[in-house]
Amino acid sequence: MMIDPLVLLQAYSIGVFPMADDRDAQEVYWVEPKRRAILPLDGFHLSHSLSKVIRRDRFRVTANRAFARILALCAESADDRPSTWINHAIERAYRHLHEAGFAHSVEVWEGEELVGGLYGVALGRAFFGESMVSRRTDASKVALAWLVARMRFGGFTLLDCQFMTDHLRSMGAVEISQRDYLQLLGGAVAGVELGAGAALSGSGAAASLAFDPLALEPAAAGSPLPPILTVSGPVSGHSIAQLLTQTS
Repeated sequence: MMIDPLVLLQAYSIGVFPMADDRDAQEVYWVEPKRRAILPLDGFHLSHSLSKVIRRDRFRVTANRAFARILALCAESADDRPSTWINHAIERAYRHLHEAGFAHSVEVWEGEELVGGLYGVALGRAFFGESMVSRRTDASKVALAWLVARMRFGGFTLLDCQFMTDHLRSMGAVEISQRDYLQLLGGAVAGVELGAGAALSGSGAAASLAFDPLALEPAAAGSPLPPILTVSGPVSGHSIAQLLTQTS
């Protein structure tokens, strides 16, 4: 089964996303939750312990350098998750969206080992979080913290988490009605053209501001410790934590 990239983006723009029953399922179905989990960008809960991990730069964080690997990690079975909703058709679809500049990953590294991260779809000023993975303690929390900080810098207004979990609630996520979600979504994707024949040319300015600085190789990125209000924005653990604690 093939999922057309334009149809997939159009679905996101009206609050719908695909899932499968398990990794080897042949069919994909479309989901529109009646209650939606979002993480307000000014409401991220940065615990003292997580702040210490981030400030000390225990992990190295990048974006869009290992999208396919993050997607594959999220699709793997784990002790607490023997199966996954990411079937092979969904995996192919998001790889195509990444190649078109709409799907993005945040990667967390310990040395040269990829130990966690997340991926999702950016459209206008909305980011639709799809899945997170952690192979080290706090790795997915670090990825989410960096995502929120970079989204704030990029001018995003909506971080969609789809379904509420205890993990997301502990990080500041809240649950809202479908009607309230659609209002936020409408404002976030206003001006995005996705009609028939639309050219798929990437997520737009907000995503470029948020993710491009983290996609650069170290030599191109410059100093890892710029002040918050620079062209690149927060790209060190200290500046990420400083930005998040302004309202946390």
